[in-house]
Amino acid sequence: MRQYELIAIFPIEEEQHKAGRDKLIADLTAAGVEIEKTDEMGDRDLAYEIKKIRRGKYVLFSIKADGGKIEVLDKAFKLNSNLIRHLFVKKDE
Repeated sequence: MRQYELIAIFPIEEEQHKAGRDKLIADLTAAGVEIEKTDEMGDRDLAYEIKKIRRGKYVLFSIKADGGKIEVLDKAFKLNSNLIRHLFVKKDE
């Protein structure tokens, strides 16, 4: 298993943030991904407007996953309507 960091941006509204975060965590656990650490980074301005949204809640996840699962998760996250953007980054060993 490889180490990855996942940065996710959710809407500011608490209800949408919680629903999106719960769905993301459910998708990760269903794929057999181990979540090591979760860091709430708070509300921040987006670099550019996305779907008429200018601010979002950023959450950083440290995870362990197989490389093939990342592509499957990427497709699943695109179906999450309460997730504005996400990015996987492979950590150096």
